[in-house]
Amino acid sequence: MSAIIYQTPKSAMQSGKAKTDLWVLEFEQSEARKPDPLMGWTGSGDTQAQVKLTFPTKDAAKAYAEKYGIAARVHASPTKSLKLQSYADNFR
Repeated sequence: MSAIIYQTPKSAMQSGKAKTDLWVLEFEQSEARKPDPLMGWTGSGDTQAQVKLTFPTKDAAKAYAEKYGIAARVHASPTKSLKLQSYADNFR
Protein backbone atom coordinates (compact mmCIF):
# COMPACT_ATOMS: atom_id res chain seq x y z
CA MET A 1 0.00 0.00 0.00
CA SER A 2 1.50 3.29 -1.09
CA ALA A 3 0.36 6.86 -0.67
CA ILE A 4 1.14 10.43 -1.68
CA ILE A 5 1.48 13.32 0.77
CA TYR A 6 0.89 16.80 -0.64
CA GLN A 7 -0.23 20.24 0.43
CA THR A 8 -3.69 21.31 -0.70
CA PRO A 9 -3.47 23.77 -3.58
CA LYS A 10 -5.45 26.96 -3.87
CA SER A 11 -8.63 26.59 -5.89
CA ALA A 12 -8.83 28.43 -9.18
CA MET A 13 -12.06 30.01 -7.98
CA GLN A 14 -10.59 31.64 -4.87
CA SER A 15 -8.24 34.52 -4.38
CA GLY A 16 -7.57 33.94 -0.68
CA LYS A 17 -5.42 31.34 1.03
CA ALA A 18 -8.12 29.47 2.97
CA LYS A 19 -7.41 25.78 3.60
CA THR A 20 -4.08 25.88 1.76
CA ASP A 21 -2.11 25.06 4.91
CA LEU A 22 -3.50 21.50 5.20
CA TRP A 23 -1.55 18.41 4.16
CA VAL A 24 -3.31 15.45 2.53
CA LEU A 25 -2.39 11.77 2.58
CA GLU A 26 -4.03 10.10 -0.40
CA PHE A 27 -3.67 6.43 -1.32
CA GLU A 28 -2.61 5.47 -4.82
CA GLN A 29 -4.74 3.17 -6.94
CA SER A 30 -3.76 -0.48 -6.66
CA GLU A 31 -6.22 -1.70 -9.29
CA ALA A 32 -6.87 -0.37 -12.77
CA ARG A 33 -10.21 1.22 -13.55
CA LYS A 34 -12.44 -0.56 -16.02
CA PRO A 35 -15.72 0.38 -17.72
CA ASP A 36 -18.91 -1.21 -16.49
CA PRO A 37 -20.38 -3.36 -19.29
CA LEU A 38 -23.97 -2.28 -18.65
CA MET A 39 -23.74 1.48 -18.03
CA GLY A 40 -20.26 2.30 -19.32
CA TRP A 41 -19.21 4.10 -16.12
CA THR A 42 -15.63 3.59 -15.06
CA GLY A 43 -15.11 1.93 -11.73
CA SER A 44 -12.75 -0.12 -9.64
CA GLY A 45 -12.88 -2.52 -6.74
CA ASP A 46 -10.19 -0.53 -4.96
CA THR A 47 -11.76 1.28 -2.01
CA GLN A 48 -8.49 2.71 -0.64
CA ALA A 49 -8.31 5.18 -3.53
CA GLN A 50 -11.38 6.93 -2.08
CA VAL A 51 -9.67 7.70 1.24
CA LYS A 52 -8.14 11.16 1.80
CA LEU A 53 -6.76 12.01 5.23
CA THR A 54 -5.95 15.62 6.15
CA PHE A 55 -3.26 16.70 8.61
CA PRO A 56 -2.20 20.10 9.97
CA THR A 57 1.51 19.58 9.15
CA LYS A 58 3.69 17.55 6.82
CA ASP A 59 5.43 15.92 9.79
CA ALA A 60 2.10 14.70 11.19
CA ALA A 61 1.23 13.08 7.86
CA LYS A 62 4.66 11.42 7.64
CA ALA A 63 4.38 10.18 11.23
CA TYR A 64 0.98 8.63 10.48
CA ALA A 65 2.36 6.85 7.43
CA GLU A 66 5.34 5.51 9.37
CA LYS A 67 3.16 4.38 12.27
CA TYR A 68 0.91 2.28 10.02
CA GLY A 69 3.63 1.07 7.63
CA ILE A 70 2.45 3.02 4.59
CA ALA A 71 5.08 3.75 1.95
CA ALA A 72 4.47 7.46 1.34
CA ARG A 73 6.03 9.92 -1.09
CA VAL A 74 6.03 13.64 -0.30
CA HIS A 75 5.29 16.06 -3.13
CA ALA A 76 6.69 19.44 -2.26
CA SER A 77 4.57 22.41 -3.23
CA PRO A 78 6.22 24.94 -5.56
CA THR A 79 7.46 28.16 -4.07
CA LYS A 80 5.05 31.04 -4.40
CA SER A 81 6.42 34.24 -5.87
CA LEU A 82 4.52 37.46 -6.34
CA LYS A 83 5.20 39.80 -9.22
CA LEU A 84 4.51 43.20 -7.73
CA GLN A 85 3.77 45.96 -10.19
CA SER A 86 1.79 49.13 -10.24
CA TYR A 87 -1.47 49.60 -12.12
CA ALA A 88 0.17 52.20 -14.35
CA ASP A 89 2.51 49.52 -15.75
CA ASN A 90 -0.44 48.07 -17.69
CA PHE A 91 -0.50 51.16 -19.93
CA ARG A 92 3.18 51.48 -20.83
